Amino acid sequence: MHYPAALLFLILANEAQAFRICAFNAQRLTLAKVAREQVMDTLVRILARCDISVLQEVVDSSGSAIPLLLRELNRFDGSGPYSTLSSPQLGRSTYMETYVYFYRSHKTQVLSFYVYNDKDDLFAREPFVAQFSLPSKVLPSLVLVPLHTTPKAVEKELNALYHVFLEVSQHWQTKDVILLGDFNADCASLTKKRLDKLELRTEPGFHWVIADGEDTTVRASTHCTYDRIVLHGERCQSLLHTAAAFDFPTSFQLTEEEALNISDHYPVEVELKLSQAHSVQPLSLAVLLLLSLLPPQLCPAT
Repeated sequence: MHYPAALLFLILANEAQAFRICAFNAQRLTLAKVAREQVMDTLVRILARCDISVLQEVVDSSGSAIPLLLRELNRFDGSGPYSTLSSPQLGRSTYMETYVYFYRSHKTQVLSFYVYNDKDDLFAREPFVAQFSLPSKVLPSLVLVPLHTTPKAVEKELNALYHVFLEVSQHWQTKDVILLGDFNADCASLTKKRLDKLELRTEPGFHWVIADGEDTTVRASTHCTYDRIVLHGERCQSLLHTAAAFDFPTSFQLTEEEALNISDHYPVEVELKLSQAHSVQPLSLAVLLLLSLLPPQLCPAT
């Protein structure tokens, strides 16, 4: 195999295997907010990095913000098509939030979903649980459990989240679960001593991949690991490649003031390496352009 062809093979193989799951507190996302050009542009660029994203703090009463955001995302770079799955409005008072999944529908599909039945009213915004298919023989499906805690009851809600995990595991007969979202799990909301006493920390099998001490906040004046991703299950953990907060202001060359127009949180993300040898996926626009630039003798015969 010639060197350029070998390089192309490696690029295609790497693209096929990477699967990124993200969670982002978009800080009071409304229609008026997404209608601002720089906000829309930045949100689209953030979402386009991920195969599944869970947005939190969507507070759009008009119901128009997410369809508008989805339309612009599908126009962006050819990495879609994308679809969405939204929860009902959740909350205890007039302030209500919605969880919204954005996902690449040619790489994953929603298999099932439900809002956790919070009989004892332990959560301000109960988890909106979803099971997704994955293009992997090792892990053909995965359950995501997002949660945006209220700062006044972080410890109570995160201990209740352990029991959500138990119910989800029983419901779908799986241990491969990812818990993710703005847990408010640091600083004044939850001390390190109280954090380490959580059942999600003391019970075996949970891997907190966003490390304690990693800043997930935009403001230079704060340094808190509010946003988290927690993996459970041997198969899921065996596919772990990277996990981090995404510093979008630095990546997109935004000032702090410009970034705060988007959110005061960084997205957090985990990348899994999946084997897709059994599945042929549509090529991204970038790869198609690369193929078009190759000399004819390096392209496969058709």
